[in-house]
Amino acid sequence: MGMLEELKSNWDVVSGMVRTLKTVGKLEPDSHQLIPDDIEATVDRHRANVAIRFCGEIVTYGELDAQANRVAHWALGEGLTPGDCVALVMENRPEYIAVWYGLSKVGVVTALINNNLTDKALAHCINLSDSSRVICGAQQDEAITSVDGLLKDNPQIWTLGGAVSEARHDLAVALERQPAARPSREYRASVRAQDLAMYVYTSGTTGLPKAARLPHMRVQSMMRTFIAACKITPADRIYITLPLYHGTGGICGVGMAVQTGASIILRDKFSATHFWKDAVTYKATAFAYIGELCRYLLNTPECPEEKQHTIRTGFGNGLRPEIWQKFFDRFAIPHLAEFYGSTEGNVSFMNFDGKVGAVGKIPGFASMVYSHVKFVKFDVETEQPLRGEDGFCIECEPNEVGEVIGKIGEGSRQRFEGYKDAEATEKKVLHDVFEKGDMWYRTGDLMRKDAEGYIYFVDRIGDTFRWKGENVSTNEVAEILSQAPGVLTANVYGVAIPGMDGKAGMAATTADGDLDPDALMAFLKERLPAYAVPVFLRRQREAETTGTFKYRKVDLVKDGFDPVDIADPLWFANPETGHYEPLTQDEYETILAGEYRF
Repeated sequence: MGMLEELKSNWDVVSGMVRTLKTVGKLEPDSHQLIPDDIEATVDRHRANVAIRFCGEIVTYGELDAQANRVAHWALGEGLTPGDCVALVMENRPEYIAVWYGLSKVGVVTALINNNLTDKALAHCINLSDSSRVICGAQQDEAITSVDGLLKDNPQIWTLGGAVSEARHDLAVALERQPAARPSREYRASVRAQDLAMYVYTSGTTGLPKAARLPHMRVQSMMRTFIAACKITPADRIYITLPLYHGTGGICGVGMAVQTGASIILRDKFSATHFWKDAVTYKATAFAYIGELCRYLLNTPECPEEKQHTIRTGFGNGLRPEIWQKFFDRFAIPHLAEFYGSTEGNVSFMNFDGKVGAVGKIPGFASMVYSHVKFVKFDVETEQPLRGEDGFCIECEPNEVGEVIGKIGEGSRQRFEGYKDAEATEKKVLHDVFEKGDMWYRTGDLMRKDAEGYIYFVDRIGDTFRWKGENVSTNEVAEILSQAPGVLTANVYGVAIPGMDGKAGMAATTADGDLDPDALMAFLKERLPAYAVPVFLRRQREAETTGTFKYRKVDLVKDGFDPVDIADPLWFANPETGHYEPLTQDEYETILAGEYRF
């Protein structure tokens, strides 16, 4: 990078950080300024503005506030008090926002639960929140039925549009009886910014979801973070297709609007085929993305609307480097604010200068601003940071891959609120890292920082595996594999072969038409070291993802590579021929017998 380029990059980074910090403001734990105070101030400034556009319906800020007020009065009538919790299991719709906003007006906590869950997973999330009430929507009848007998303390079930019975109360009728006037602020007078506002759940890709604790000040910070980066004004229209139970769309995206008076264009669920049509019809100017959403858009046939839209900015995470420039070039969106962070963590980065592939940058002169963030050497086999002879962790050299950790402290940027489950919280805390008694939050992510300060995501801990004495990053292999002709999506993971050390790479792919195994092997050999080329291939009809487009790996790892248990077509890299060949039962037994030298 030349001197002028570096100066411009550093200016973009520093000015972006300053604008963001100014917008977020100083959040004090003992403050009386809460989420509902912020939103009510926006309502008072922009009462007639459209808050939400949804399926042809328009909800103004005044109407949203009235709906929320009715929810607040309903909660008071139910005897709910500050600190009590209500579980919200509802599809994307305007009432979703009105419910948690209304509950916050009287200090009641909302558990935002994945509306795709059923049975034990759904019961687990509701039980974990200790909710005395469950509010569900029109599409959750079967899901709620599936938890019969699994819920502790028999919480009351209230439905907004679903089937009503003796066990399910009609919330719509109850709300019609409530006043639309704001309840007195005295009902939340005892609540402070450090007090709990919401539970937001992890995706559960590696087990049952965990309930992350979000106090008011954390939610306020998330709501404000991307306003400056995306230059949001009351004139903007923010297209949200992500689920509202998730932090990126439901808190950050919604927050961009309700903190500024901008409009939300809300869709019930993401649709790649309708995305650009909606963007043009509703005149979207900004959007939220996560995971593979951008790849799904790239995989759709070209349409006129993708060149006619008015989207000028977007924010999100998970935009993979190999499609980054393609997305910009094809859809001509001038600006994207790619970020790294987790709902519960105290480590976050944002790409302010547009460096393709990077999630952020820490210039050398700004290192003190990020003194609470470190990159430490990591042992893939033990899945623990390496420690020196003195027992302390060792910082990474430039371009060396390590785990990112964040120092836990009292400052707003260093707080780690943890999970509802104390044991789950403790698993994320690293002790005696650089000195006796210090505590650091483990992100669980492997990243690297180059000599210029750019930060690159490498892989999730547990996804990187050892094969032939080398570390293999599933994320990096998937990036290469997904560029192969005909491959639409690639989900890479490690599987154990009896009698062999480490794990062999396996890739579950979806494709556009037939895949040529020989051409695919040649493509991979040109771009990957031999040890990183997947040993096994699995062809799926559809990629298995969570509601937020994160690839599911746990079940795939459990499936292994046994053709008896897997109906999908399978191939293996035959070490004797150097080609991918069909994995038959005979070949499977030959592998188990140790007759192939991989």
